[in-house]
Amino acid sequence: MTWALVAGAAALGFVLSWLWRWYRQRRARRALVAAITAVGSDHLVDVLVPDGMGSSFHLDFVLRTPRGAVVLDLRDVRGNVFGGDQMNEWTVMDGPHRFTFVNPQSALYDRIAAVKAIAGDMPVEGRIVFTRRARFPKGLPKWTLMVDSLSRDFPQIEGGTPGGPDPYDQPWESLRNAVRPSLMAQARPVRG
Repeated sequence: MTWALVAGAAALGFVLSWLWRWYRQRRARRALVAAITAVGSDHLVDVLVPDGMGSSFHLDFVLRTPRGAVVLDLRDVRGNVFGGDQMNEWTVMDGPHRFTFVNPQSALYDRIAAVKAIAGDMPVEGRIVFTRRARFPKGLPKWTLMVDSLSRDFPQIEGGTPGGPDPYDQPWESLRNAVRPSLMAQARPVRG
């Protein structure tokens, strides 16, 4: 009888611990998405955009800003990131842990081109955005930002477009109609 109570308490503790971690990750993800999407007047999150050759690219975020569309590639890594424009791989060092990943800039250029093909005359920019868990001791590479600097780089303009309709309405609707939901986000947890 005592063993059953101990086993039951241990199982309950495990389940509660797992639920708490799940809740914290979900809450962190929602806060991150809210912080990013607040920069634009409209947004698309975790969508597939046609690449023009019968396939598609996953887009973490596309924001509609006063300057046009902004494609954001979100990276959530912890530690010091060493990367540069001419490097094939970027390195992340977190204490005794070290790993590399392919320079994300060329993939970003492909995503921007796919969005431009649909958005027509609407200007399209792109950025690789890192969460607060990353640090760049040697400086940020080109087109790379920290999530906290998004609102400084893409400020909102109060009052809308003066003198008539927004010229980006039709291109944005074309983009919105061309994309479809992506399931890739379900495999990407965000840690707090």
